Amino acid sequence: MSTTANAEPQKRARPGLRLPLAVVSWLQAAPLAVILGVFLVIPLLLIVVVSFWDYDFAMMYPGFYTFNYAETFGSWVTWKTYLNTLKYAAIVWALTLVIGFWVAYFLAFHIRSAAMQTVMFLICTVPFLTSNIIRMISWIPVLGRNGIVNSALVSMGIVREPVEWLLYSDFAVILAMVHLYTLFMVTPIFNSLIRIDRALIEAARDAGASSTQILTNVIIPLAKPGMAIGTIFVVTLVMADFITVLVMSGGQSASVALMMRNQMSLLQYPGAAANAVVLLIVVLMMVAGILRIVDIRKEL
Repeated sequence: MSTTANAEPQKRARPGLRLPLAVVSWLQAAPLAVILGVFLVIPLLLIVVVSFWDYDFAMMYPGFYTFNYAETFGSWVTWKTYLNTLKYAAIVWALTLVIGFWVAYFLAFHIRSAAMQTVMFLICTVPFLTSNIIRMISWIPVLGRNGIVNSALVSMGIVREPVEWLLYSDFAVILAMVHLYTLFMVTPIFNSLIRIDRALIEAARDAGASSTQILTNVIIPLAKPGMAIGTIFVVTLVMADFITVLVMSGGQSASVALMMRNQMSLLQYPGAAANAVVLLIVVLMMVAGILRIVDIRKEL
């Protein structure tokens, strides 16, 4: 009976339709490719195309003209504006890196409870529940001529009259940017520090390393991917910021983004597009330099 059963041809299920692996991979990547194409690639291409157009006070004229880039590279005012923007980016990056690293270090190594780490991190994010503009404008009554800081300095006799450079100056711009963007440095660095194996620190301590040596030879090298990601966030945000420069400098300073905003308000869209292309290239070069120095794939 069993012999007969074994002799009977077994029914096999018909194989389903199988697509080649390459086709399956393309189909899986298609939704993301469509989104990136529609919302990233096409707008960038349109900006590049418009940057070569001509314009007057009322209209734009399609064509291929290079004078927009000639004006960008041939104007000393434009060069000075780019240098001023790079100055803001460098100073804000340095300050946010120092502040962000020590805040993340405190959260990662001095707070033992994971629940308390979460609570403290949420406390750091509370100011970011409000608008950037509100947090920026809140510095005006603090730094103003009759603000809290000047009133305290005058009442304590440190200065005889209010300090003028606290508000509507580069100092005010940098202070507001550091306030706005420090969390973008804290988060990735904290994410890197929290992943460090504590056994490495204990091994270094058992080997006789001091606290400074552990910090410089163990913790900071392992935190570099987080620092690199935070740097990319902060630098790109500062380079694209114009409202902080406009408000906190009182219109006495400039940035590339503010220059583009002024050009667009004057309907000079091709000129603004040319500056946008140049700014994009500068930012991409900076990001490429960061990625060549630090491998952030360890963090992703």
